[in-house]
Amino acid sequence: MTKWNISWAGFSGLMLMPATLMLSACTLPILGGYGANGQSREDFTHYVEGVFRLQNSMTSKIMLLLETDGAGNHEALSQAEQHMQEACEPLNEYASRDIDGLNIGIFLRRRVEKSAIDCEQAAQKVKSLLEHR
Repeated sequence: MTKWNISWAGFSGLMLMPATLMLSACTLPILGGYGANGQSREDFTHYVEGVFRLQNSMTSKIMLLLETDGAGNHEALSQAEQHMQEACEPLNEYASRDIDGLNIGIFLRRRVEKSAIDCEQAAQKVKSLLEHR
């Protein structure tokens, strides 16, 4: 009976090893940093927070513009805002889940990591269009 228990313990230990390795890989940057620029976790967190604030600010400015100038031609701005919303969707989902105290999975974190630069560029495009009105 002891022999069976020892083999079972070895088998279950082997089964846990790949799961442990996968989970530890998910929490550490694989190639030296976070995001496309390989930043430290702290720097990347500050960067993403700044992108979120920029994107939020642009959304607020567009809403204000549409309230005050509803009849104006805003086709280019509308398309840029649509693109920004799509590019920033993972970041907005992350923020929403964080605010609501919900679980933020590793896949969502990776999507934010991969989309942060595109989100920033889209928000900068909206900002440029708003400045040239």
